[in-house]
Amino acid sequence: MKRIAIAAVLLGFAAAAVVSAAPQAQIVEEIVAIVNNDIITLSDVRQEYQVQLQGLRAQNLPQEQYDEAYKALRSGLLEKMIVDLLLLQKSRELDLNVSEQLKGNLEKIKQENNFTSDEDLRRAVESQGIPYGQWLKQYEDEMRKQGVIYMEVDRAIVLDEAEVVKYYKAHPEEFTVPAEYTLRAVYLTTAGRSAAQLEALKQEVANKLASGTSFEDVAAEMSDAPVKELKGDLGTIKKGQLDKTLETAVEKLKVGEVSPWIEALNGLYLIKLEDKKETHLLPFDEAKSQVQDKLFGEKRQQKSGEYLAELKARSYIKILRPNPLEY
Repeated sequence: MKRIAIAAVLLGFAAAAVVSAAPQAQIVEEIVAIVNNDIITLSDVRQEYQVQLQGLRAQNLPQEQYDEAYKALRSGLLEKMIVDLLLLQKSRELDLNVSEQLKGNLEKIKQENNFTSDEDLRRAVESQGIPYGQWLKQYEDEMRKQGVIYMEVDRAIVLDEAEVVKYYKAHPEEFTVPAEYTLRAVYLTTAGRSAAQLEALKQEVANKLASGTSFEDVAAEMSDAPVKELKGDLGTIKKGQLDKTLETAVEKLKVGEVSPWIEALNGLYLIKLEDKKETHLLPFDEAKSQVQDKLFGEKRQQKSGEYLAELKARSYIKILRPNPLEY
């Protein structure tokens, strides 16, 4: 976004184009919107559109969700750019300096991705088709915008303890932990095996267990991949996340018991319930931070909206091309 002088606006500069200072004036850019002392040009909009579109595509959303998000992107892009520009203007007014925080964040990104140098980070960014300088500016701008919201909105939000307790008591369903099952299984794939072969394998499993071989050892020896490599360990699974056929059988077991053979998911399962945690309500002390985060988020959204509306109301905003992507 380019900067212009207020006087230029008053003299009619906002005609719809940025004109070069050469003796023979040449239109080099179309102005889409004027926001205080700055302008948003058509190339700004097109560039931001491509960045946002690339990010949307990277989410690999189902088609219906993608279509909705794409429609929202196109219809809301200019409004978003105006709000972003207002926040960046405010960051200049507040004289926000994020250089040290930016350095720290870049170091954290490198550590989290096992990058040993700035050049590794640069190559990773540019491998996504984004010039490093452009990405770095966008990252810094985002930090500046968030800095404004923190200073102008977040610091004014106060959560009352009674409010937190009240919400916890009124919404127990949000803090109820479903039952958890810790499971181990012997798995036999049915693919390419006759009924007789499967019966023979089931009998062999039964014989080994009857002879005193541990369930873990039998699972490691007799199971097919991928359960074999795990020694039958299916891990801890929350109620509702397990295949319905298997879950129905597991719910009937007591800790330490082994189910009958269950046919599900292209195979036969012999499941042992190694541990179980019943459905329970988190104590307030454990749920408190969740409640605070939720209430803070709700207040932040509301107050951010109010702040941005106020920021827009006291700013000079003139939109010259309401639908810049329609060309």
